[in-house]
Amino acid sequence: MSFAACRRYALLSVVAVLCVAAEAKAADAKSQADSKADKEGWITLFDGKTLDGWHKNPKKIGHGTGGDWKVEEGGVLSGGQDPAGSGNGGILLTDRKFGDFELQLELKPAWGMDSGVFLRATEKGQAFQMLVDYYDGGNVGQFYGEGIGGWGSRAFSLQGEVEDGKLKRLTTIDPKPEKSEGLEYSCTPEEWLKAWKIGDWNKAEIRVEGGKYPKITTKINGLKVGVFDAATSDAKGYDKDAVLKTLGEKGHIAVQVHGGKGRCPVGARCRWRNIRVREL
Repeated sequence: MSFAACRRYALLSVVAVLCVAAEAKAADAKSQADSKADKEGWITLFDGKTLDGWHKNPKKIGHGTGGDWKVEEGGVLSGGQDPAGSGNGGILLTDRKFGDFELQLELKPAWGMDSGVFLRATEKGQAFQMLVDYYDGGNVGQFYGEGIGGWGSRAFSLQGEVEDGKLKRLTTIDPKPEKSEGLEYSCTPEEWLKAWKIGDWNKAEIRVEGGKYPKITTKINGLKVGVFDAATSDAKGYDKDAVLKTLGEKGHIAVQVHGGKGRCPVGARCRWRNIRVREL
């Protein structure tokens, strides 16, 4: 290759690199603009039209390769196993990471669905979890250590009454003192049953604050459901320093489709909408 040809090749290579850098900068600028906070500090995480700003777990985890996620009419994020009933689930994570924050979303799980909201999550699916275990023996609104010890902090469990294949009524079973479960606070089972709306959308609010050892407060339709204090909880199997080492002080927000057959009945999906966050 002649000197002139080498020079042209070098110039073309430089131009190509500059173009790639410019495209990356523009994409980053668009991402920042799309996630701009409103005047009250709220950032919309799900635009109701696309999965922009979200990604499935990049490698297979205990729940599976990621699950099936799609946008349904009316600005609804819908998750199920991939394919339905196969046992292959996973998580959908925000591209951004958050430390201390308030999260608001609406959820509508099908009965029999094992799901959850992951807080300060890693891409391996390790996280503080707000349970969305909507099945016999489950709980919605209290806590679990996903991949960080498998500890559970919940003061009661659910039991459903099904007629003609549809959930008609809910009761609760297995009540326990909140302190015995490592909770700072729990609503009563009766309060939870009064607040929850069967077959309809329910609004969840989650507040994570406190830096290294966060206090996590959950609400369902305005009812304070549970408070887990990572600094003081003595939940069985919980190790605050091991959890901090694994999660750090920031992580992704994620929604889950549990892996395993029987954890997501064929055709069952968990649906979410109006997902937004405000950093503290």
